[in-house]
Amino acid sequence: MSTLIHRDLGPDKEAAEMSDSDEAGHANAADLPTVEAAGSPAPAEPEHFADRRRQHAWVPGIAALLTMLVGLSDIIAIFKPGWPHRLHKLSHYVPGTLTNVTRSADVIIGLMLLLLAHALHRRKRRAWQAVVALLAFDIGIHFYHNQHVPTAVVAIVLLIALLYFRDEFYAEGDQRNRWRALWVIVALVIADVVIGLTYILLARGLETDYSFSQRVWEVITGLVGVSGPVQWSPEARGDLFGILTGALGLFTLVVAAYLFFRPAEPRARLAKADAARVRELLAKHGDRDSLGYFALRNDKSVIWSPTGKAAICYRVVSGVMLASGDPIGDPEAWPGAISPFMDEAARHAWAPAVMGCSELGAEVWCREGQLTALELGDEAIVNVADFSLSGRSMRNVRQMVNRVAKHGYVAEVRRIGDIPRQELDKIVEAADSWRGSHTERGFSMALGRIGDDECVLVTATEGGVVRAVLQLVPWGADGLSLDLMRRDKSAQPGLNDFLIVETIKAAPGLGIKRISLNFAVFRAALERGERIGAGPVLRAWRSVLIFMSKWFQIESLYKFNAKFCPVWQPRFFVFPSTKDAPRIALAALQAEAFLVLPKLELRRIARRTARKLGLGRLRRRLRALSHGQDPGRGQDPGQGGTGGRAAPP
Repeated sequence: MSTLIHRDLGPDKEAAEMSDSDEAGHANAADLPTVEAAGSPAPAEPEHFADRRRQHAWVPGIAALLTMLVGLSDIIAIFKPGWPHRLHKLSHYVPGTLTNVTRSADVIIGLMLLLLAHALHRRKRRAWQAVVALLAFDIGIHFYHNQHVPTAVVAIVLLIALLYFRDEFYAEGDQRNRWRALWVIVALVIADVVIGLTYILLARGLETDYSFSQRVWEVITGLVGVSGPVQWSPEARGDLFGILTGALGLFTLVVAAYLFFRPAEPRARLAKADAARVRELLAKHGDRDSLGYFALRNDKSVIWSPTGKAAICYRVVSGVMLASGDPIGDPEAWPGAISPFMDEAARHAWAPAVMGCSELGAEVWCREGQLTALELGDEAIVNVADFSLSGRSMRNVRQMVNRVAKHGYVAEVRRIGDIPRQELDKIVEAADSWRGSHTERGFSMALGRIGDDECVLVTATEGGVVRAVLQLVPWGADGLSLDLMRRDKSAQPGLNDFLIVETIKAAPGLGIKRISLNFAVFRAALERGERIGAGPVLRAWRSVLIFMSKWFQIESLYKFNAKFCPVWQPRFFVFPSTKDAPRIALAALQAEAFLVLPKLELRRIARRTARKLGLGRLRRRLRALSHGQDPGRGQDPGQGGTGGRAAPP
């Protein structure tokens, strides 16, 4: 993934003065060259995308709607009674063929316009080019055959409007999508030809013995709805063959178009050089945000401010450019990173959004990016000096901790850098074995790995056997932020409470003054909704949250955090507008892996098959021999993945 770096602008304070107008805040970040991570320069942008994004917001939506209507009209027209008979006058010139070609072309154009409507709504330049070409061709077909003139008139108006507002469709696509679509087309066409040839071979309904090339041509023409040289007896077999090949052709077209015009989602990967720079910023300003260290996830990309004093880490999910927490670095330099972030989102027509930023971060995002903020929930923060197990409010926690301790569990709180590597590998292996699935949860509040030396690892052992693990990441010099909680399901209940309390007790010895626990979504609604005097709207909203807790553990996380009497710090969800909120919410659920779309994991299936066949062991031996190594020597086990902040048991 490329890293965008904007240079030669002077100090960040000049680039974005917080008290100045929006124009002043954005002017210094405009018209800047971008530099790829590998060092190759990208062409400078002639316009500021933030300004372009604010112009004519209605144009893409209206254009997409009209495009969809024209496409639907083209498809529905073939079912209109008597329409095919109007083309019979052409049979005198080209018997049958031209009629089929025209009908197939109309259907294909209609389907393509339907597929392109969404991309056109997202201002995609390639979609605009394709729609203009298809409309011109569609208009020619309608007027040449003097049929469905109203649709042709609408298409003409739409074509003129698209040409007039051509600058509104500027979003870049992903170059990888083009090559992926090309390879998919080739693979599907080959599969279609094989299926068609198999049908011809098994059907045994040919009038004569056709050559292999004639049969292949019959299949290829059938994919576009045209009859080829092969004649069938009886004709019903030929009709079935036409339906089969036509369906295969449409499927190939739809899949290829989807891959070609779908939202660009670049592969997010934090380079080592960027990670080192982010760590430097965290060392200086990491005490501002408890989520700052999670910016070091390996599956995030980064955008820098002009002077490198601030950075924003993000990932693109379903067309949403999703950041988490506050920008890293000096708050005075945040606008210098927000401006290129918004420009990059506009360049690709991604929806910019931020999950879990602080109140200060939400204010800066809303001012500099013209965004909207919504209070998402509260973060539970425990002040170590104020924490105590005494008192009636801590009775449940105190009883749970004492019960676990009586069963012989012992807690150890250590920096990961102080743990021997062999012991750490065993702990990681045990923690991975407790995972319920391979799905990696967490984005905004999870690191996604175990093993950073700066982190704190808390383990609970029973008779020398590890039964539960907590990992906490640094929050500045005197704070920790909870990353993950895992335990053996067969272990004593309450281990997470036990480990958190033991961590708080050991915190002074590590120089820790504050600890951030789990995040409670919509905590205020849950707390106020159960009070006496709560209004009907608040009570109804609380009921919805409790119902959703069956799948997302909203209420259980709130109650788990509340047991430790924390200080609640609000966190905000920042997005462009209300109409974008549902789409961004779905993308956030995907990023956090609460919503996992089904997909065929070909690599995992291939690895599993190779493992069963013993190919992996053979490949490792050959590789070891080629490097002059002993093939029988084993390797250190990998650390494996980790989940995000876990819910209580």
